Amino acid sequence: MLVTERAGRLRLVGDDFKLDPKPIDGLPEIVAQGQGGLFDVVLHPQYAKNGWIYWAYNANGSGGWGTALARGKLQGHRMTEVQVLFSMQPKTRSSQHFGGRIVFDQAGLLYLTLGDRGDKERAQKLDDHAGSVIRLHDDGGVPTNNPFVNRAGALAEKWTLGNRNMQGAVLHPKTGELWTHEHGPQGGDEVNVMRSGFNYGWPIITYGVNYGLGTKIGVGHAKPGLVQPLHVWVPSIAPSGMAFVSGTQFPQWQGDLLVGALRGQMLVRLTLDGEKVLGEERLLQSRFGRIRDVRMGPDGLVYLLTDGAQGALLRLAPVKS
Repeated sequence: MLVTERAGRLRLVGDDFKLDPKPIDGLPEIVAQGQGGLFDVVLHPQYAKNGWIYWAYNANGSGGWGTALARGKLQGHRMTEVQVLFSMQPKTRSSQHFGGRIVFDQAGLLYLTLGDRGDKERAQKLDDHAGSVIRLHDDGGVPTNNPFVNRAGALAEKWTLGNRNMQGAVLHPKTGELWTHEHGPQGGDEVNVMRSGFNYGWPIITYGVNYGLGTKIGVGHAKPGLVQPLHVWVPSIAPSGMAFVSGTQFPQWQGDLLVGALRGQMLVRLTLDGEKVLGEERLLQSRFGRIRDVRMGPDGLVYLLTDGAQGALLRLAPVKS
């Protein structure tokens, strides 16, 4: 397994589940500042043929730093043939809300989530990458059918707008659609289905309130033309990482959505009927601390990463009766 650490280290975990003490060399400069650092890492869908590994990270640039995307090929403990495919604009010195989740769809297109960088008004700007999902070809090129390609003053990479800070993203195993969750302000964490050109409302609509004040943000919960979330958490659980349950190990959970929680220090299981959330179960509450990531393994078991100075890689298996 490949595991990222916020400070900028990419690590290997062997088949014996032991952490290799030597980090991987050859990555571009990574700015570990506030919430920024090294974020997601994924394999290309055709990794067995082409060897490409993709990662998101906080990169330096004019005016400060911001989320970037790179790829390379792993040779031993060194990343080779490194290419920077995307770097968000404009950059600032804010240390908040980077997003940084990577998902490939069934056609091989790549999606990268970007936070609003702590400046909520940026999420509604078409000439700003912040607060959006961007969509790219696997080599960093822009698909010609991206929704804002031919709009004057808009950035062609943008695929959505009005998002606050998406730290969970996963492809639905049946529909092939991109599902994300994002942090609300004080309350108002959301689960959404991402669709081309849609506006998810931040900061015009939200179920959260201003920190410490409890005052309304924007116009309230709803406005025509802005997307309503599938599910909302008030108070906030601070969601991070998500995965649909697949495989044969958890037959009773098949198709459910698993969401990690930082502030909530738990794993949440959402039961679904299509795009309707039917119920919620809260698991492992306060047992392992902040859950940073959730993945389904090829063995059908659930893997979790915890967030802390003594972070852990956890594996969940069903209890045998």
